[in-house]
Amino acid sequence: MSISADKKIELDKLCLKFRRKLIDVLHAKQTGHPGGSLSVCEILVSLYFHQAWVNPDDPKDPRRDRIVLSKGHAAPMLYLALAEKGFFPFEEIDTLRDFETRLQGHPSSKDTPGVELSAGPLGLGLAASLGMALSLRLDGIPARVYAILGDGELNEGTVWEAAMAAVKFNADNLTAIVDWNGVQLDGTTNDIMPMGDVGAKFASFGWNCIECDGHDIGALCGAYDSAAAFIGGPSIVLARTVKGKGVSFMEGQSKWHGNPIGDNEYKIAVSELADK
Repeated sequence: MSISADKKIELDKLCLKFRRKLIDVLHAKQTGHPGGSLSVCEILVSLYFHQAWVNPDDPKDPRRDRIVLSKGHAAPMLYLALAEKGFFPFEEIDTLRDFETRLQGHPSSKDTPGVELSAGPLGLGLAASLGMALSLRLDGIPARVYAILGDGELNEGTVWEAAMAAVKFNADNLTAIVDWNGVQLDGTTNDIMPMGDVGAKFASFGWNCIECDGHDIGALCGAYDSAAAFIGGPSIVLARTVKGKGVSFMEGQSKWHGNPIGDNEYKIAVSELADK
């Protein structure tokens, strides 16, 4: 679904709004995962506000596309997208990680409208998304499933078992998207567990591989279109991103996978995002 220049400008502004709100909330709560939330922003915004069809009035509408955030630590950015879309009041974002909130530290499909899969342990989302895709096909529903993975998550063996099965079952209604920021909890992905040529690995399994700039809304939407046009097997979008995107001292730094934001750091982040 191609995107107009005006729509792209609108969604870029929405990403900036989400980044500002994310910093406010995580600073106030002194908890959360800023780095991976900031890197996945354009991926979530392009899906929820342009590419995918979801129904906030009926979150379980069987005709909906399924968006699965497998890298569940990026829940704060997912909640911003769901709230803006209308699944729950935007003001509820301020209850993040509070006692008895619906907005837990990792997404819960039991508690939060719009969450398709409870995610926390990494490596589960692709297999679950494949199951959703095959179920849709059996039911004759022409919806798509989008599974968002972190590149550190690719260390998990279950990802590759699901990758094999998705090709065996010709799951061409499944698109995986890797938030490919090169950094995970304890360091860079090359330091922790080098993956080599990720695209070549998936291609060798039989996946249709598409690489793009994960902070370019237009490029992402073009990649989703290419995936939807591919017949006979699953597609994966390798979206090149920057961990901590938009806040200079967070960018590319593993410490901001989950560090609390101090007062001075908050002032710098707010100033930088205000100037964009």
